[in-house]
Amino acid sequence: MEFSIKSGNPQKQRSECLILGVYEARKLTASAKLVDEASDGYLTTLLKRGDIEGKLASTLLLQQVPGIAAERVLLVGLGKERELTEAGYRKAVQASIKALASTPARNVYSCLAEVAIKKQDLDWKVAQLVEAAQDSSYRYISPVGKPKSTDKGVTHLVIHAAGAGAGKLAEAGLKQGLAVAAGVSLTKDLGNLPPNICTPTYLAEQAIAMAKHYGMEVEVLERADMEKLGMGSFLGVAQGSVQPPKLIVLQHKKGKKSQKPVVLVGKGITFDTGGISLKPGAEMDEMKYDMCGAASVLGTFKTLGELDLAINAVGIIPTCENMPDADAIRPGDVLTSMSGQTIEVLNTDAEGRLILCDALTYAERFEPAAVVDIATLTGACVIALGHHATGLFSNKDALAKELLQAGEAALDRAWHMPLWDDYQPQLDSNFADMANIGGRAGGSITAACFLARYAKKYDWAHLDIAGTAWKSGKEKGGTGRPVPMLTSFLKRRADKSA
Repeated sequence: MEFSIKSGNPQKQRSECLILGVYEARKLTASAKLVDEASDGYLTTLLKRGDIEGKLASTLLLQQVPGIAAERVLLVGLGKERELTEAGYRKAVQASIKALASTPARNVYSCLAEVAIKKQDLDWKVAQLVEAAQDSSYRYISPVGKPKSTDKGVTHLVIHAAGAGAGKLAEAGLKQGLAVAAGVSLTKDLGNLPPNICTPTYLAEQAIAMAKHYGMEVEVLERADMEKLGMGSFLGVAQGSVQPPKLIVLQHKKGKKSQKPVVLVGKGITFDTGGISLKPGAEMDEMKYDMCGAASVLGTFKTLGELDLAINAVGIIPTCENMPDADAIRPGDVLTSMSGQTIEVLNTDAEGRLILCDALTYAERFEPAAVVDIATLTGACVIALGHHATGLFSNKDALAKELLQAGEAALDRAWHMPLWDDYQPQLDSNFADMANIGGRAGGSITAACFLARYAKKYDWAHLDIAGTAWKSGKEKGGTGRPVPMLTSFLKRRADKSA
């Protein structure tokens, strides 16, 4: 989808559809009032008649409204005027794009960014409009078979921005929204790819191409390199697959030379069978999404490149498959991690933490300001929080607060979970320094407690995205989360250090 900013009289804009907002209690937005006057009260008549009541995200498509240059008018409900929230605004934008998905309206003029939202300026509203519109119009294009073509849905969206200084603010919001949307789309694409295409080697190739395009530094460590580093935990997971493991290291160096980097670590299990502790067959196909942590790191770095953000950031992606080959690790095996700590494998399906722990140790060499790992780590987190909030764990409350606030601002929310020492004894082992699971009780917490043992030398946070990285059912597909949260987090850090 293409976007542009324009001011002027909405009623005079030639487009295939004009999008206007209406509140409950028959209240029109500023642009809707202008259209109503030009159409001799046409919209007011519809409201009085009850054709649309203004309920949030409700829509009504009108044809050939008198006195209007646009071919169609789409009315979008905004709910009660004083109660419109950030989330409600985004929902209204998404409803407007979905309402036009099956129509011939391709070139559209939207006036939704003019609505008032408490504590939010025009740049935020434009950025969210762009992100929401791109999210709603996203289509996965398969690299195999014939692509599905469509001649319907919005392809060019003009955003109405009127008033003194509006153009500059709107353009800033447009740049931000496009950058985040690009990162989210890449994250979705990588997650949605079939696992026979999106292999560890493929992810490495994408990182190399990205680094070349944006002038980043990249290094891909091979199995031999990891053996020299003593990454026995990571390599233990990888040994059951014919696909070679990769440790991808991306560096975005646009901050001050003295600035310590923020490190993002993304779990990259490109397919997870569970290994010898084999998963049930039902819905196992969705285990191609077990690399969404890695995908979100690549997506966030794409956004960093698009914004040319003045920050130093490192992306570390341990990536491999978890397969039940004859060489695969077994329950009862003991692995030695890069840190020297030993791990008794009680369940080979708790493999994400086994590759992440070595990546977290590797992150020490960058002397980071903070480390955030992102992983589809536990089904227990889905039970705890459902599919709305990402699970957030941290050894530093200030870092957790930063991420929570960034998520709220980006409408990509997380929930702060406990990381108390009370849970650590569940990982006790008679045969190693620790076990890789701590039982069913508090499963997402004990997984985080495991990782915490490898993150003692820096401020660290863990994002469990098992419930938020993808959707099942009829809307099956990647969500692109938590790219918006991570971008907001990094942008705030960049602004503070400017």
